[in-house]
Amino acid sequence: VQLVESGGDLVQAGGSLRLSCAASGIAFSIYIMGWYRQAPGKERELVAQISYDGGTTTYADSVQGRFTISRDDAKDTMYLQMTSLKPEDTAVYYCNALFTWSTRREYWGQGTQVTVSS
Repeated sequence: VQLVESGGDLVQAGGSLRLSCAASGIAFSIYIMGWYRQAPGKERELVAQISYDGGTTTYADSVQGRFTISRDDAKDTMYLQMTSLKPEDTAVYYCNALFTWSTRREYWGQGTQVTVSS
């Protein structure tokens, strides 16, 4: 199983980035997919999550209205469109795949760095 994030970069406050998470080795379409982030000295937190069918999305209050999560099951890829970025969005962003139907399976990517300068 591999989850490979890409798209992290250094960007100025107010800018935008799109993160991608390419999955392999799993039946992508039946997994709940999510983005988490971890800033230095802080715990990892959920940023956004999308249901296996894409019908339900949830967001952290801090990113609601600025970030959009989406998935393309034909490409086994998940995205996070980030706009109006703030310095407090600076963190390593991790891709997460979660399966909870008959048994629990969970996988993580290695992370991609997002740095927002003021």
